[in-house]
Amino acid sequence: MPALVAHALTRRFGSLTAVARASFTIERGEIFGLLGPNGSGKSTIIRMLCGLLRPTSGEAEVDGIDVVRHPDLVKPRIGYMSQRFSLYRDLTVHENLQFYGQVYGLRGARLRSRRAAVVELVGLADYLDRLAGLLSGGWQQRLALACALLHEPRVVFLDEPTAGIDPVARRQLWDLLFELSASGTTFLVTTHYMDEAERCTQVAYLYLSRLVSCGKPADLKALPVVHPPHTRWLRLESPHSSQAYVLLKQTPGVRRATIFGEALHLLVEETLEAARLSATLRAAGLAATEPAPAEPSLEDVFVALTEESAAERR
Repeated sequence: MPALVAHALTRRFGSLTAVARASFTIERGEIFGLLGPNGSGKSTIIRMLCGLLRPTSGEAEVDGIDVVRHPDLVKPRIGYMSQRFSLYRDLTVHENLQFYGQVYGLRGARLRSRRAAVVELVGLADYLDRLAGLLSGGWQQRLALACALLHEPRVVFLDEPTAGIDPVARRQLWDLLFELSASGTTFLVTTHYMDEAERCTQVAYLYLSRLVSCGKPADLKALPVVHPPHTRWLRLESPHSSQAYVLLKQTPGVRRATIFGEALHLLVEETLEAARLSATLRAAGLAATEPAPAEPSLEDVFVALTEESAAERR
């Protein structure tokens, strides 16, 4: 049985459609990434799946429970971690864990056992007596994750869990998610970071309330919209990537250009010779490597999907 199934999930607020017929399935132990611009419907989907917001139409099951018919039965089976730190800042780490454990119905030896388990899992042992409001952003997120895991939920919803924390803390948090995923916990994660999307088992992309695409990262990179007929992807590097970007974007035969540090991803027409690109840069006094065949990134995928969806709405 899948951990989560959504079918034609729709939510309207008056004349505004926040989510339009979203359908996807998440298997147990998967890390499912939900991406999209602000206002595309990501948080609305999470609220519906958590039983906090009734769908206008459509169906959803979480851990085998019908969310529409039995929202209160779903809540004990899930964990939720919001983008903004929402625990009690004037309580210590230990006090927050104690409080949320009791909210989840844990008592006595069971509460002590689960509290010790999550403290060890996220590495909070040295911070138990520190006020939550005095923790750094990364440690606050660890505490929030620990509270969300206290009651051993089968499915956990993480709404932009790494927003505003440093790269090391982001990597450490994702290492924790991989460890928990390996033990069978299922995660639905919203994120704006493409490197995090690459780590997900599946990725769904929302644009203007509509689920435009859903699949494994490798499958999304192979979509026809990402590989228009008679085109190919190239990659080159230049210490002057910004100037190279401006110049190459204006070059006939270059359909799309994207910068990744000193690297440029280029979608070009098959008839455009790769040597012409490097010659164009050299003529402008810009050093660059020779263009080489490349695979599109997830960012390239989402740019292509966004452009296609925007064109369909015109």
